[in-house]
Amino acid sequence: MTVFSMPVLDATVVVNDIELFKGRSAAELWAPRLAAEIEAPVTVEKIRSGWVLCGSVDGDACIWGIYGQRLKRIARADLV
Repeated sequence: MTVFSMPVLDATVVVNDIELFKGRSAAELWAPRLAAEIEAPVTVEKIRSGWVLCGSVDGDACIWGIYGQRLKRIARADLV
């Protein structure tokens, strides 16, 4: 089962209509799962009042938030 189909049942916070992890510890729980899925290191970063997962796919820097209780890649520009 892919990590992208697993429900994210942690508390979220909304920034520019995008759901982010509310707490660092919740994001840190998901970071190793995502890292295993994309086979690359994943870190946790605070953006405004929420937390995102950061990594690289095919050489492109990516960030992930939450959409519909699933992990979703989002554009950094959408959060500024």
